[in-house]
Amino acid sequence: MKHLKWVAFAVVAVISADIYLAIAGTDAKSISVYSSRKEYLIEPLLTKFTEQTGIEVKLLTGKDDALIARLDSEGKNSPADLLITADAGRLYRAKVAGLLQPVKSLELEKNIPENLRDTDNQWFGLSMRSRVIMYNKNKVSADELSTYEALTDPKWKGRICIRSSDNIYNQSLLASMIASNGEQAAETWAKAIVANMARPPKGNDRAQMSAAVVGECDLAIANTYYYASWLTSDKPQDQENASQLAIFFPNQNDRGAHVNVSGAGVTRYSKNSEEAIQLLEFLSSEEAQEWYAQVNNEYPVRPGVATSELVQSWGYPFKADSLNLSRLGELNATAVKVFDRSGWK
Repeated sequence: MKHLKWVAFAVVAVISADIYLAIAGTDAKSISVYSSRKEYLIEPLLTKFTEQTGIEVKLLTGKDDALIARLDSEGKNSPADLLITADAGRLYRAKVAGLLQPVKSLELEKNIPENLRDTDNQWFGLSMRSRVIMYNKNKVSADELSTYEALTDPKWKGRICIRSSDNIYNQSLLASMIASNGEQAAETWAKAIVANMARPPKGNDRAQMSAAVVGECDLAIANTYYYASWLTSDKPQDQENASQLAIFFPNQNDRGAHVNVSGAGVTRYSKNSEEAIQLLEFLSSEEAQEWYAQVNNEYPVRPGVATSELVQSWGYPFKADSLNLSRLGELNATAVKVFDRSGWK
C-alpha cells in the first residue's frame, strides 16, 4: 500500500505539474487549492474570487483519489489550503484520514443545508447531482418506473446497465439504501440488480447511457450532469443520443431520489486557513452558486438559487433524499462488503 501511495503521488505530480497555476502578484496573500474538478469548471470562479478579494489562488488539478493520496503523503509539508473533490464518500475518506480541519463559519452554515455538509463541519457540499434512472423512450415508459427498489422486478431481467461496484457513485447509492432500508435489504437489492443486468458492468456513466441508446439495455443508472453534457454538446451524435433518453427521478413517493455533492474542506495543515474559509464562503455565495447552476448544469446547494432552464426541463424541483451525506462515507465499507457478497463485479 505504501508503494501504491507513492505511485499515486508521482502520477498526479507529473500530470498536474503543467497546470499548477498561480495568479501573478507579489504582496497579495495567496492560497493553494487541490481540485479534482477540471480547470474549466473551477478556474473562472477562482479568478472572480481573486478579483473581489485580492487573494491569489494556486490551482493544482488531478484525480480525486490521487489528490487525497498526495495530501496524505505531504503531511505537514503540504502547500494545500483547500481540497475540492467529488462525492461525499471521498470527502469522508479525507476527513477520517485526518486531512481536513473543522471550520467555524456562520456564512457556510446559513448557505449550505445541514444534510449537505459534514456533521463536524470539516467539509461542505458546493454543487449537487442526482443519480437517476435514464431510460430509452422507445423501450420504456415513465409509468413503468417508480423506485430504485422496483428495478429488482423480474420484468427488468436483461434490461439494466450500471457501472461496476468499485465506482464511488454506486457505493454511495448503495450506502444510502443501507441507511434507509438496512444492510440485508440492500444486499437483496444488489443481488437482484445483478440478476437483471444486461451485461457485466463496464465503462463509465456515459457508457451505460450509450448502451441504452444502442439497445444493449433499456435503462441505465447515471448522474444527471452526464445527460446535461450530451444535451449541451456541440457534437451532433451526443445530442442525438440524448434525444433517445429521458430522466426519471426514483422514490418520489417516499424518501426521494439519491443525491450527492462535489464539495470542499480546509486542509488540516493549511497555512492560510482564514483565506481558505473566505474562498469556501465565496463558493457558497449566490453568485458562485448561480454560475454552477447555469454553466455546469448542476443543482445549487444553496436554497433559493435557480437551476438552469435545461435542468428545470427534466422536472424540478424533485424530491431529494434528505439523508445527511456524511452517512454515505460512514457506510461505504459496509456497501463494499455488500457488493462483494452480491457478486456485483
